[in-house]
Amino acid sequence: MSQLAIQTVGLNHHFGSQAVVRDLSLQVPKGSIYGFLGPNGAGKTTTIKILLNLLQSPADTVFVFGKELNHNRIACLAKMGSLVEQPAIYGHLTGLENLRNRCILLGINKGKADEMLTLVGLKEAANKKAGKYSLGMKQRLGIALALIGDPELLLLDEPTNGLDPNGIIEIRNLMIKLVTEYGKTILVSSHLLAEIERTATHVGIINKGQLLFQGTINELHDLSKPSIKIEVDNKDLALDLLKANGSEIFSEKGGVINVAYKSKADMGQLNTLLIQNGLTVYSIGTEKKDLEHLFLDITSKN
Repeated sequence: MSQLAIQTVGLNHHFGSQAVVRDLSLQVPKGSIYGFLGPNGAGKTTTIKILLNLLQSPADTVFVFGKELNHNRIACLAKMGSLVEQPAIYGHLTGLENLRNRCILLGINKGKADEMLTLVGLKEAANKKAGKYSLGMKQRLGIALALIGDPELLLLDEPTNGLDPNGIIEIRNLMIKLVTEYGKTILVSSHLLAEIERTATHVGIINKGQLLFQGTINELHDLSKPSIKIEVDNKDLALDLLKANGSEIFSEKGGVINVAYKSKADMGQLNTLLIQNGLTVYSIGTEKKDLEHLFLDITSKN
């Protein structure tokens, strides 16, 4: 358990008679960016609130760096920083004043505020009122507030929500920097699947409170059967030739046909078959489903 930043063991949580989290067993490795994915209402925010002890969990179901949360609440929470929903920022104070205020509350040297502003790229906006910050700047200030106590583990709930492309890139780069340069572990919930694909080392997919997949991003991609994407000038003739050849057709749209991939040699033979029968092959190559399509495949079965 020591190599895991977070472990939940058969975690359940109910709101009244409604089960919101069901038999959830998360395993978040130290030093990872763990993408916690699921549709709205899947149980992501509830799980994060349980991990932060904002909602009660049954004994021996939640462990943070190997310690059971309920019996080691202060020690566990001291290792965690979080940004859940919206950052708790005082709009009438500057970015620097917000951070210095948090330093005073935590009994930390106020010099840490300047360090955090530099880390999240807000040094030039240090003396600007936080209420005048853009959404992306507010999110980065929220992450700075979460990091001020130097936690080992960061829990971020939809940190790119409502951000423009520049803001999204800023948060993405910051997360990668925190893990690679500062040795943090990050659990990040999101519905922006393309972003998770760019940043996450590990993924957990949850729907209706149940964990449907957990593993590395590569293990998730391995679930996708590769296909051969062929673009030709005469789709109907190509389909007839491919079917006669015994190729498994996955889909056909416009001038593009997707068939099952067997091997490089097979792909070369298909290319030759089409050309020898007078077709112009505009492009041919292997294709794997992106995270969005894999996510839809996994959650639609639940």
